[in-house]
Amino acid sequence: MKNQISRLIALMMVLLLLPTPEWATCGGGGGGGMGGMRTGGGSMGDQQQVYQVPWKVVKPDDSLTAGGLVLYWFPSSVEEFQRSSLRNSRSLSLYASQCVTMGIADAGTSLGQKFLSGEKLPVVVLAKSDGTVINKLQNTNGFLKVEQVEKLVESDMKQREEAIKQQLKAAKEKAKSGDKDGAIPLYRSVLEEKCLFPGKAKDAAKELKKLGVETSVQLFEAPVMDSAKSAEIESVMKRGLEAEMNEKYEDAERLYSEARGMDPADPAPLRYLGELYRHHLGDWDKARQTFEAILSMPADPLSRAVAMHGLGKMTIHEGEFLKGLHLMEASVGEYPLALAYRNLAVYWNSEGNISKADYYTREATKLDPTDPYNLIFAAAFLPGNGRGDEALKIAAENEALLPASYNLAAIYAQLGQKQKALDLLKRHFFQYERYQAVRSKEMMEARVDAVFASLREDPQFIALTGAADGKLPLPQGNKMQVGSPAKM
Repeated sequence: MKNQISRLIALMMVLLLLPTPEWATCGGGGGGGMGGMRTGGGSMGDQQQVYQVPWKVVKPDDSLTAGGLVLYWFPSSVEEFQRSSLRNSRSLSLYASQCVTMGIADAGTSLGQKFLSGEKLPVVVLAKSDGTVINKLQNTNGFLKVEQVEKLVESDMKQREEAIKQQLKAAKEKAKSGDKDGAIPLYRSVLEEKCLFPGKAKDAAKELKKLGVETSVQLFEAPVMDSAKSAEIESVMKRGLEAEMNEKYEDAERLYSEARGMDPADPAPLRYLGELYRHHLGDWDKARQTFEAILSMPADPLSRAVAMHGLGKMTIHEGEFLKGLHLMEASVGEYPLALAYRNLAVYWNSEGNISKADYYTREATKLDPTDPYNLIFAAAFLPGNGRGDEALKIAAENEALLPASYNLAAIYAQLGQKQKALDLLKRHFFQYERYQAVRSKEMMEARVDAVFASLREDPQFIALTGAADGKLPLPQGNKMQVGSPAKM
């Protein structure tokens, strides 16, 4: 059984990120923008999705949110997962912010034995957190449609919401009749459903206040779930993503902000805005404010992970190394991102902990072994392991990738090809990056990056990185200071 679960986890960790590799590496650890994810191969337009469902591998012994719901997806194969429409849905991603766990499970584990009764895969099961089955969906011709799954969850949520409405109605009638002692418990029971039904819980809190009962529970507005309004929001978000992919960053900011205004309870527009500020525009004050807003509201695991990673990266650059490291670690604990794994590898490489750097590099590449940006990132560590020829081969095959310029430069610098490294760094700073606020940070990170140790005293390198912002501590000699991070 343990081997079976291990195989499932290994498979699903690959599956979960296959459709969402980062668009680019930004220096050593790299990545960012586009909400921290890219939604798969292909061209822009209809193939580009902005509401990735945060499916996570669920194991039999995992703890779940008490009183919440779990949507279990038992996929049939890698191909079914890759082609499934279940990977993208605004309503499902919003439910993931409301105590509905989006879980992928193996039919061969005890979860499969518990929830399945010989059904042909794939199957989706909606259950309570205590394991009580609410409903099931079986496939048609080997596939499930996202509309069916959305309807499954929405139908149950509407029934539950109707029951909550009846409780509110009964409480109001008791309060109106003077039965305060009878009304208060009913309102409190509605308040306890704040995660699944934040709007109704807020109504209950208001009524309790009228009765003289103060509540210390932080409450939030419910997200927009109306199908027509939801489609409008998603359309604006897709236009924002298209603008970002076309490097029209101001347009992207305007469109993401418009979507944010259409539904302040939706964390996705904030996630895309935060990454835009952090990665492309270099406005870290706005990025920090945006990421902190995500962490202070009900948000899905993917949005929380991207926010933690972004805060961790900025915190490290500002000199609080351990605090930044812990944010990075919390990010991958919340949801697995190749982006965060790569930056963890860079951190530990800068600390001289090769085993940890190798571990996190492998975790990143496992999520998508064929992604060229993951391959180039991993190749940047090969020269230090005596595998320079292999690194050069990967670099030569991928030299045209403009967003990978920094890591390509790292490979050539470590192998003594100074001019090639300088040319690629120049390409990174002045062709790939568009804003001086970003360049100044990346030039500083290059100056302290262990992979460019051979260039630190070189006049051309010093001139090339002359606009470095000076926030990171410079290495002493050719050795990194303890705690000093490499390029992230």
